Amino acid sequence: MTRIEKLERDIMALNKSELLALRDWFQAFLADEWDRRIEEDAMAGKLDRLARDALADHVAGRTKPL
Repeated sequence: MTRIEKLERDIMALNKSELLALRDWFQAFLADEWDRRIEEDAMAGKLDRLARDALADHVAGRTKPL
């Protein structure tokens, strides 16, 4: 049995409150991972072009107020 298969089996055995707690933890885990990756990409300059393009669009009047 693979680790994933074991996890699947163990998750299927959780009661409702345990499953909700796991869901909440996993959502927070994924959000933290997303934030970490965005921060790494920003520090590495991977978002610079997107920022420049967005600012150029704004200066050119191609944006709308939110």
